[in-house]
Amino acid sequence: MTPPDASDSRWSDLDRPPLNATALRRALLRPDALWTSLDVVTATGSTNSDLAAKADALDEGAVLVAEEQTAGRGRLDRRWSAPARSGLFFSVLLKPGEAVPVERWGWLPLLTGVAVATGLARAAGVDTALKWPNDLLVTVDGDERKAGGILAERAGADGVVVGIGLNVTLRADELPVPGAGSLALAGAVSTDRDTLLRAVLRSLEQGYGGWRAAAGDPAASGLQETYAAGCATLGRTVRAELPGGQSVRGEAVAVDGDGRLVLATGEGVQRPVAAGDIVHLRPDAP
Repeated sequence: MTPPDASDSRWSDLDRPPLNATALRRALLRPDALWTSLDVVTATGSTNSDLAAKADALDEGAVLVAEEQTAGRGRLDRRWSAPARSGLFFSVLLKPGEAVPVERWGWLPLLTGVAVATGLARAAGVDTALKWPNDLLVTVDGDERKAGGILAERAGADGVVVGIGLNVTLRADELPVPGAGSLALAGAVSTDRDTLLRAVLRSLEQGYGGWRAAAGDPAASGLQETYAAGCATLGRTVRAELPGGQSVRGEAVAVDGDGRLVLATGEGVQRPVAAGDIVHLRPDAP
């Protein structure tokens, strides 16, 4: 038997117990549920990559969770890593099919952001704001910090894999960069990862069902309005760093029907941004 204090033991940090896969399956895998399978692995490179590789052979609703990711990815292939069992690192397989036009699939990461924020508000008692297009923000000691991110990628013939990385119990001395945060540092009333994962997946199931029933229409499903209400980027002066090295500055005034961030750049000019890194600026920033 492996001693509990061994460095590779799942119980090496008693403040970070392993997920209970059996209990998660019992709670989430119902005959009428979106979620059809749920696997928890001790470690992997990337749950997105693993799930995408099997997308054509899996039913919609497959969930893959890793206690540790060694090569997790964010946008632009940026690395995402954290200590084992310090967060939630998981991916889900969605197959909107003919019910939703492909041009509306771009709303899936925004939908997921709303679902994560809603689930965390219920289960952790933490207000999670959304930074367009895919960051999850919490407040730590009065400062806005990034606690998680979302990455959606096409997978197989008709699927989308959506990956979520969320810092749960990351301590101050473990933060990878000064602007990072975690639910624990934000004063969460619960950091039980089983509870949090159930809450997020149930919220995502509900939101996805409503969006799909509305044929992916962000206005008819209420997604566009709900996202805007929780988006910390709107109303801010921002700099959009665009693909190709260009940048544009303006006030973020809306998220349009295609999920693009609309910037008012001055003199009545509005510019929609479909992709790019967004930097929240102070009003007096140059």
